[in-house]
Amino acid sequence: MSGQRRPESTRDQRGGTRPPRGGRPLVDEARQAAYEAIAAVHRDDAYANLVLPRILRELRLHGRDAAFATELTYGTLRTCGTLDAIIAVAAGREVARIDPPIRDALRLGAYQLLHTRVPPHAAVSSTVDLVRSIAGPSATGFANAVARKIGGQPLDAWIAAVAPKDRLGYLGVAYAHPLWIVRAFAEALQGDLDQTEALLAADNIPAPVHLCARPGRLDAATLAAEVGGEVGRFSPYAVYLSGGAPGDLAAVVQGRAHVQDEGSQLVALAVADAPLDGPDERWLDLCAGPGGKAALLGALAAGRGARVTAVEVAPHRAELVRQAVAGLPVDVVCGDARELDLTGFDRVLVDAPCSGLGSLRRRPESRWRRQPADLPPLTRLQRELLTTAIQAVRPGGLVAYATCSPHLVETQITVTEAVRRSAYPVDLVDVRPALPDTLPDLGTGPTIQLWPHRHGTDAMFLAVLRRG
Repeated sequence: MSGQRRPESTRDQRGGTRPPRGGRPLVDEARQAAYEAIAAVHRDDAYANLVLPRILRELRLHGRDAAFATELTYGTLRTCGTLDAIIAVAAGREVARIDPPIRDALRLGAYQLLHTRVPPHAAVSSTVDLVRSIAGPSATGFANAVARKIGGQPLDAWIAAVAPKDRLGYLGVAYAHPLWIVRAFAEALQGDLDQTEALLAADNIPAPVHLCARPGRLDAATLAAEVGGEVGRFSPYAVYLSGGAPGDLAAVVQGRAHVQDEGSQLVALAVADAPLDGPDERWLDLCAGPGGKAALLGALAAGRGARVTAVEVAPHRAELVRQAVAGLPVDVVCGDARELDLTGFDRVLVDAPCSGLGSLRRRPESRWRRQPADLPPLTRLQRELLTTAIQAVRPGGLVAYATCSPHLVETQITVTEAVRRSAYPVDLVDVRPALPDTLPDLGTGPTIQLWPHRHGTDAMFLAVLRRG
């Protein structure tokens, strides 16, 4: 339940701490960076993975201080809902009644007190200093009292005090997931609450970086040796990277590899390898941005005499696809697939826009940002895109439908409804034989669901349909 622990860091890489400005108390720059990122997420709907690097550059934070700021930012955002429940008890009021800047400072302090090895006195004093710097001295007494009360007992005791007594409610608070997401996960796992708990725990472990060695340009073993990584367990193209900045690697810069979760690689592999009768030369990626699957499909197509059409509705994402597929037999089309004249394709991939509940470990704020009301427009779009794909594939051709979500309304129900409403005869194909034999726990088919706690991948869903 707790985040990764790091030693406290108080000095920046310029040889000293930041001096007070305008008589304000000192706030070390690692905590300042974390606070600014957290505030931007809650105030501006910013994304932590975009705003934090900019803040770190502006403050010139590197090494241990940058790592500490990153842990504080991501950990606080990931556990925000549970921290709010604890803060509400410690403060004697709902967090909605606490001024937002002070609320974010208290969240940051609570995370340090409950999830890190920062000494309690340091966590309390730094929280008070931060509140003084953003709200003035009048709020310091309140901040001091709340922080001290939070630090008065360990996390497990707080969880026992604030969590509901029913199992699902308890898991939601203990593992910092909204209850509606816990329920959705439990339903997708057929009511197995032990498996649900394992999934929630896996969601709270930062996802490792996975690289994809592009077929025809590089093999996984060579890439692993080049970057100091480890060959993946399942995808023949996967390499696990222990850390660093993958975008700076020579293999990535040169287009011999790209960053891609192993689960996404397996989806592209299944799309390309599912048995197909008749011609196999025209492939379609219906929702191609930002280009990872299109690049892998393009590399596979290059070795098989096929060509890929990659469709992306957003112009800036279409440009990302063009960059990702440079030098590959891929034609990029910017437009809404539902409005284009697309027919006669042999293989079609619908990597549909979805809630992203399968990649919560990569986006710490997204679990609290998503709401059940987001699902109806998403599922309507998913069904329309799948219907478009069925129309675009030739008779006897294959359509693969994938989402990075295990929510049943985005997976099984979407597929069932699209098949039921299809103007063409469509049959589900068992996708399991198209995947590596080493991939365990794929269930009874014909669709598959990957899981972070079982496979170490994002929670990718995949169904393959054959048009009659």
